[in-house]
Amino acid sequence: MKMTGADIVIDGLIREGVEVIFGFPGGAVLDLFDRLNKSPLRFILVRHEQGAAHAADGYARSTGRPGVCMATSGPGATNLVTGLATAYMDSVPIVAITGQVPTPMIGNDAFQEADMVGISRPITKYNYLVKNVNDLARIIKEAFYIARTGRPGPVLIDLPKDVQRAVCDNYKYPDSVNIRSYKPVYKGHPLMIKKAVEAIEHAKQPLLYCGGGVIISGASKEVLKLAARCNIPCTTTLLGLGGFPEDHSLALKMLGMHGTQYANYAMHETDLIIAVGARFDDRVTGKIDEFAPNAHGNVIHIDIDPSAISKNIRVSIPVVGDCKEVLREIIKRIKPKKNPKWIAKINKWKKQYPLVYRNDNKLRPQYVIHQLYKITKGNAIITTEVGQHQMWAAHYYTYTKPRTFLSSGGLGTMGYGFPAAIGAQVGNPDRLVVDIAGDGSIQMNIQELATAVMHGLPVKVIILNNRYLGMVRQWQQLFYNKNYSYTCLAPTKDCPPGCTRFIPDFVKLAEAYGAVGIRVTKKAEVIPALRKALRTPRTVFVECMVEEEENVFPMIPAGASVRQMMGGMA
Repeated sequence: MKMTGADIVIDGLIREGVEVIFGFPGGAVLDLFDRLNKSPLRFILVRHEQGAAHAADGYARSTGRPGVCMATSGPGATNLVTGLATAYMDSVPIVAITGQVPTPMIGNDAFQEADMVGISRPITKYNYLVKNVNDLARIIKEAFYIARTGRPGPVLIDLPKDVQRAVCDNYKYPDSVNIRSYKPVYKGHPLMIKKAVEAIEHAKQPLLYCGGGVIISGASKEVLKLAARCNIPCTTTLLGLGGFPEDHSLALKMLGMHGTQYANYAMHETDLIIAVGARFDDRVTGKIDEFAPNAHGNVIHIDIDPSAISKNIRVSIPVVGDCKEVLREIIKRIKPKKNPKWIAKINKWKKQYPLVYRNDNKLRPQYVIHQLYKITKGNAIITTEVGQHQMWAAHYYTYTKPRTFLSSGGLGTMGYGFPAAIGAQVGNPDRLVVDIAGDGSIQMNIQELATAVMHGLPVKVIILNNRYLGMVRQWQQLFYNKNYSYTCLAPTKDCPPGCTRFIPDFVKLAEAYGAVGIRVTKKAEVIPALRKALRTPRTVFVECMVEEEENVFPMIPAGASVRQMMGGMA
């Protein structure tokens, strides 16, 4: 059948099971948009293309299905870059479609031209510049296949305007994909699995270390089964939160720079690391020479991405494959064990070094998050921006199910949480979605208030307003002699006369967009405000005026080891 390039894109998206697209129109994608509103696809008009990429990301992380975003050429496409880099670092399946100037004009500095293939190459799993309409159907099929298989990631399709208008005389959408150079391995090597089983059975102090790959592969049940059968404590990375139920007796919560003390002590003492879908990033390892000294040469690493294995830490038993598939094979062969001395040591650390904050009459951010958890009973999808509030959200909300914690891990993108919450709400219309934000991060993409209100999305945003760029201020306090250089966002008692620092009234701002605004200034107001927000079927901002110089602890300074861990309260 004959079909234009624009029609092929719409048909291909429908055939790939796409239900919603996040984006913003422009001159180079007018042909696509001309077809969009005549198609069954739902389109969410954002107010900035970065918001589209993060919303597609939040949709993908919360549903497990690829997110789709669309933008015009030039600045529209380049505005997607931060979102693509965020998704790439965190292995999130996104298909981004960008317009491009007509093919004869490429390379001539035409109006709104940008080399998106070159720009996006380091931050996408793969990208395409479509030059022939006859290749378009295959490219769309491949893009979704690449994005969702193996280690997932973003794929970009750059589509020139003339290709959108060109006619394919013999259109047929492919039934399958066969890319000779791309063959992800899902089943682990039998010999490596055998060695892993033997190592687990012989270990006296084994430790499961689980990352985002556990959630991506749907391996949470298998991790729990292995942990329970062999009595192995389990710690997770930031992106692994929810991959292991934190209310389980074997749970150690998050490890690393701001991880729990007991998780970090367990990693320091373990004689066998069982890494599942984790990449040993610097926020976990700290000083590599002193990381897990008793497990040197005794590391099992299960990951579908072979390039991640032994990238940062030398691995003795590499198992390339899908986490779920590999764990199933290990569970089939493993004998039950108890590890009583190890568990006793872990439990002692838990009692000795709990997560704590001051329980006084002041409005503390940890209290707000703890009360949010108690009111929701953990039945919410939590997104976060990046900073102190992100770490408090990791600490004081208990995650028991996968795909309930969405945050920018690898890139640490301020402004991620709110548009990601919008994407998660679109993908999960019957779920409660809450963005935990800081007064600095929320302003990065606050324009998406219009998107949330326009589409009737009942996203709740809890702003922990400490009048600072909190995490940077904490580092300045601890390591730069309290030189708060350009981190104060609003006048405080320590500001010099005539201070011109400024922060908006978030309640009035929410109301200006048609949302609901609630301000909390006292501890006693927290629970009523949260209950009101949660029962309000609209977009709600809850601004909590928390303590200004509250700090996140525990903390291991950058490049340091567990020996330099700072514990205690803020």
